[in-house]
This record gives sequence, C-alpha cells and structure tokens, in this order.
Amino acid sequence: MKGIGIASRAETLPPFLAMEVLERAQALERQGAHVIHLELGEPDFPTPACIQSAALEALRAGRTKYTHSLGIRELREAIAAHYARRYQVRVSPDQILVTAGTSPALWLVFSAILEGGDEVILTDPHYACYPNVIRFAGGRPVTVPVREREGFQLDPEAVRTMIGARTKALLINSPANPTGAVLPAPALRALADLGCPIISDEIYHGLTYEGEEHSILEYTDQAVVLNGFSKAYAMTGWRLGYAIVPGWLIRPLQKMHQNFFISASDFVQRAAIAALTDAGAEVEKMRAIYNERRRFIVQALRRIGFIISQEPQGAFYVLADATGFTADSTRFAFEILDRAHVAATPGIDFGRGAEGHIRFSYANSLENIREAVRRIETYLGTRDQGMKGRKDEGSKG
Repeated sequence: MKGIGIASRAETLPPFLAMEVLERAQALERQGAHVIHLELGEPDFPTPACIQSAALEALRAGRTKYTHSLGIRELREAIAAHYARRYQVRVSPDQILVTAGTSPALWLVFSAILEGGDEVILTDPHYACYPNVIRFAGGRPVTVPVREREGFQLDPEAVRTMIGARTKALLINSPANPTGAVLPAPALRALADLGCPIISDEIYHGLTYEGEEHSILEYTDQAVVLNGFSKAYAMTGWRLGYAIVPGWLIRPLQKMHQNFFISASDFVQRAAIAALTDAGAEVEKMRAIYNERRRFIVQALRRIGFIISQEPQGAFYVLADATGFTADSTRFAFEILDRAHVAATPGIDFGRGAEGHIRFSYANSLENIREAVRRIETYLGTRDQGMKGRKDEGSKG
C-alpha cells in the first residue's frame, strides 16, 4: 500500500541541532554517563516562588478552562503596564496576543504576513529556528553578516542595501542568541528610520549585563514585538509568550490563534501576572548570578584555547571561536559530548557565519561550568597528544 508521502516543506526542514545534542546527551545519560548541559538556554533556577504560588492559587480556583483567544485581559493589561513602566511606551491591551510560548507567536506572525517568495532580512549568525519558520511560512530569509570584530552589531546601512521589492520585514533580536550582542539606542533608531517593518524578538530582555536594552517600540509604533516569560523568569516549561502588534495585525493573528491553538493556559497566564508584578527582585538576583557565570566562562574558555574577542553583553550564551581545534563545528560538538560528556551547540546551527564556533550556555551553575571546562581541557589535551602521535608515526613511515 502506497504511503501518504511527506510534504517537501517538512521533508527539507533541517533539524534543530541544539535539540539533537540534547537528545544524544540524554541517550548517554541513560547509559550511565554524567553529562553537563551547556547546549540549551535552559535556566537552572527554579521558577520564583511568587509565580509558583500564583499558579497554585489559580489551579485551586479552577482556572483550567479556555480563555479569551487573545489572552486574559488582566495579563494583557499587565504586559502593557510593564512596557509603559520599563520603556515609557504606550501599548493597548487590545494589541497583545498571548501564546503558548514565543515560538508560536513567531510562527503566527510570519504566517500572517508572508506570501510565497516574500523576503525577511535577518542577521547571520541568528537564532537557529528563524530561517526555518520563515521558509515554512513561504518566505525567503535574506541574511546580513554581523562580524565578531565589530561586536556582532547590525549595521543599518548594510540593511538598507538589502531592502528590495519583496522585502516584507526585518527581524532583529537584542540581546541576541547566540552572540549576546545588544543593539544600542542609535542603531535601533536608525533601523526604525529605514521604513522597513521590524519584528523584534525581545525574549532576552531582563538579561543584559553591559549597556542598556531598548525596545523597538521606543522608536516606532508600527513594529511587532515578540517576548515571553521563559528566560528572565526561569519559566521555560510553562510555555507562555506574547506578541505586541500594530492594530491592523491583531485580528488576523487572533483568527489564526483561534483556529490553530485556541488559547494559552489560564492558570499559567495568572502566574505570569505575578511574574510581571512581583518577581522583579528574584529576576535581578538571577541576572547578577548569570553575570558572574558570564565573566567566569569567558575567561575559562579563553584559557583553554577558544577565541572570544567579543564578550556577550546579554542573554546567557558565549559564541566561542573553535577554529583552532576544528573547521567542523558539528563534528567537534559531538566529539566534546561523546568524549568529555559536555553538551554544547555547533555554531553552524546559527548560520554559516557561526561555523567554526561553539555556543556554550551559562544558564547552569558555576560549579558545573567549572567542571565542564575542566573536562574539555582534559579531552583537548588527550586529543592533541593523539594527533601528535599520529603525525610522529607518519613521519617514521
């Protein structure tokens, strides 16, 4: 009997290598290995107690039903108040769509605005899933290189040269995954002045260590903002995000959300209100600890031979140049995993501009990071000895 067959958009979708590393690491753990996880942006902190308490209270109150497809009004009002307080921008709760994580919001936005062949400009390196979502929605990603020697900063003039008749949007991410770069106010203003619609992924706001983070909404009211609770509030498994959009876009997104997702979980939305109103002190404590880890891992990786000429300013990743060890980041990442039992993500996952690099997450304890670096250093020492031995044998032949 003939099979149904796989659609080409699914067949050609590349794997998310960070998850491939995680799943290989989990297989090793089932065999008894102790793996240190530096491959995912997965905060090791528990969700703050005030958020947990709000969720439990909501569950006890029976908040387990469908909600309004845009999200409960109280949460949308809290998000609007947060942007007014933090960035001094006015957002209507009626411009906000609450989703089960930021990824669905990203998918909904691109599905709503892209026709076949429309182009979206984004940086290289970039978050691994961006181009895949764009292609799946029928669009075409167009990349602008951002270089380490220039702080991985996006040059508005370089963007200007990429804007064409099919350009539908510019996608930015600040603080950025995987580079940790933070776009300063003048750059954001200049990007807004280009007149190209902007989609700004602000999921790492609240995790900036150098400079000051700004929302694109400070410079234009026609941008789309993506944000959520996973990173700064240590709520990855709670799956809650949101999009802030211009008024003309909210109804199409709402109809799509109704059809494909219905609504986000009620009790999780109630917990998110507590995150925005009561968890500020806990978020600041976590940010300070991430900053300590950031300083440590940068120096430790440099000491064992990785090149980091641009220290991350935000998020919780280091994109480390490993070209002194390899030109194949995928092979090297799996070597480190199999031999040193340290999980890290190949740079190629984030675009051709990151090949030869490895992304290390410092969303793990300082103790584990210290042990991970020790293991990698030990492995690199044995690897170098093995290579030297093979060269010596070759010279004898």
